[in-house]
Amino acid sequence: MRSHYLYQTVFAQLRTLKGSVTVALSGGVDSIVLLHIVAECQLQLPELSIKALHVNHGLSEHAMIWQQFCQDTCQRLNVPFICQQVDVVRKNRQSLEAIAREQRYQAFATHTDPDSIILLGQHQDDQVETFFLHLKRGSGLAGLSAMAMETPFVDGRRLIRPFLHTSRNDIEAFCKQYSLQHIEDESNADIAFDRNFLRHQILPLLNQRFTGFDHCVARSAQLLSEQQQLIDEISASDYADVADGHELSINALLNLSDIRQRNVFRYWLNQYDFLMPSKALTEQVFSQLSSTKTDASLTIKLSHGLLRRYNQKLYLVRPEAELADQSLVTNQHNLADGRTLHWLQGQGIRAAFPHEVVSVQFANMKALIKPSNKPGRNTVKHWLKDVKVPSWQRDRVPLIFYNHELVQIVGYFISELHQSSEGGKWIIDDAKRN
Repeated sequence: MRSHYLYQTVFAQLRTLKGSVTVALSGGVDSIVLLHIVAECQLQLPELSIKALHVNHGLSEHAMIWQQFCQDTCQRLNVPFICQQVDVVRKNRQSLEAIAREQRYQAFATHTDPDSIILLGQHQDDQVETFFLHLKRGSGLAGLSAMAMETPFVDGRRLIRPFLHTSRNDIEAFCKQYSLQHIEDESNADIAFDRNFLRHQILPLLNQRFTGFDHCVARSAQLLSEQQQLIDEISASDYADVADGHELSINALLNLSDIRQRNVFRYWLNQYDFLMPSKALTEQVFSQLSSTKTDASLTIKLSHGLLRRYNQKLYLVRPEAELADQSLVTNQHNLADGRTLHWLQGQGIRAAFPHEVVSVQFANMKALIKPSNKPGRNTVKHWLKDVKVPSWQRDRVPLIFYNHELVQIVGYFISELHQSSEGGKWIIDDAKRN
């Protein structure tokens, strides 16, 4: 086995990796070959920590048999085995394949450590099928690049596909040469699934007509991936010019060419894990940005929240937990939306007297305060509008009260009547903003 090029390909990658390695094990021929090679590699790399993860979707009547087969195989190879059983429930118009994939990735995150490696058995034929699936959806460069050899995952984890440049035929030949047992998922023959239709009906004809067609498609996907990397670098540079904190400056955005406007918009959405809206909706956004008055409102529903406009900036607004008024009895207080209030000693407001109840309130826009650095006494709404806090954020600004007296608008103002050089002020960890 060690002389085979597949073994040498995987070994060359494993010897450079740091951290634990998890093999995604379905029991099919590709993952079984990968598991056996990784187990053999460990004999030469004893410092390598490996395990296998099987996700049982329960979609086949043979699911428990496959699970037992994977467990037995791992036991023979002395590889620790983990199984996650999931229930695949179709949502809206999502395909079963998409839902099952989403649940597999959730299992990867649950059963692996941060900064670890997850090995997937996806190969060149999978790459070609993915290319065509994205092509039929009208995908751009990012989609037509199909799968990368290495993909960043959550919390420093990495997804690595050692067989991505290897054909299914070569993997099956390896399996036969070394008499490896594997399962056959009967659903792989069902051409009702788009991927199987391509695999059994379309791609064989193209490969028969055009010699090396699958290799050419895989090469094109690789070239497109390189082009996408170049675009990503340009996007990052443009984003640095138009970003204003978490937001986008509309004026700076509109100074770019049309194509770069849309590109950096897509990059910004991706930074905050929002899905790119349809082409029609994207054009609607830019049409409104270009043609409306600078103070015109804009609210558009996106995949995970809203796109909003205020003071010549674009904001991404997520649904957030309701915030309730509460007493503050310690110097640190966790809010329902994940933010934390801290009391910081020093210049600010005086400490509360023993008879005063300290509380945090929200959305009390009519409460009055005379800020230490502003003339006159006015409402919370007036002062937040004065410093250009977007209207939808104002209700989430913590207001600190001593009994019924407003003493601080956290992050913005302190009460002139209560200021002190030997007191302190409340500050907020706003890392979860946006």
